[in-house]
Amino acid sequence: MRAARRERGYTYIGVLIFVAIAGVALAGAGELWSTAAKREREAQLLFVGGEFRRAIGSYYEGSPGAKRFPERLEDLLEDRRFPVVRRHLRRLYPDPMTGTREWGLVKHGERIVGVHSLSEDRPVKIANFRGEDEAFRGAASYTLWRFVYEPPVDRSAPAARGRAGAAKSAGSPSD
Repeated sequence: MRAARRERGYTYIGVLIFVAIAGVALAGAGELWSTAAKREREAQLLFVGGEFRRAIGSYYEGSPGAKRFPERLEDLLEDRRFPVVRRHLRRLYPDPMTGTREWGLVKHGERIVGVHSLSEDRPVKIANFRGEDEAFRGAASYTLWRFVYEPPVDRSAPAARGRAGAAKSAGSPSD
């Protein structure tokens, strides 16, 4: 009878140790899952931001007459400046970091030149960006990941070079 009591005590301690180890393992797995989910949302933000940048560029470059940036994001869905409606963007994507359809707008005057997330969270990805996204290196929050369309500079005409220099010193594209 005394041996059975001793065994129950050891079994109880063994179960407590098992529960503690399982808790630590589950906490570690939860942290890994959370980081993986955040990396996936970051990849989605890079894709969606690139789509907005591309659509703004398409709107600007396809302008009849003087080139103009859109006044509203909805203009990218239905560009009514032409006899046949043009669609530069399939839909207004939600911000993957906040889960809302609200975006921060980068404007030049009253016109939209880019978008950014409204999330103040710190990014997991801080390096190894490609192309236009290289400016995101070391950004402290997602609000600094700005997907801005910058028109190409025509280096062939002397007058264009003078305007390009003035636009660069102003720090933003002209519309």
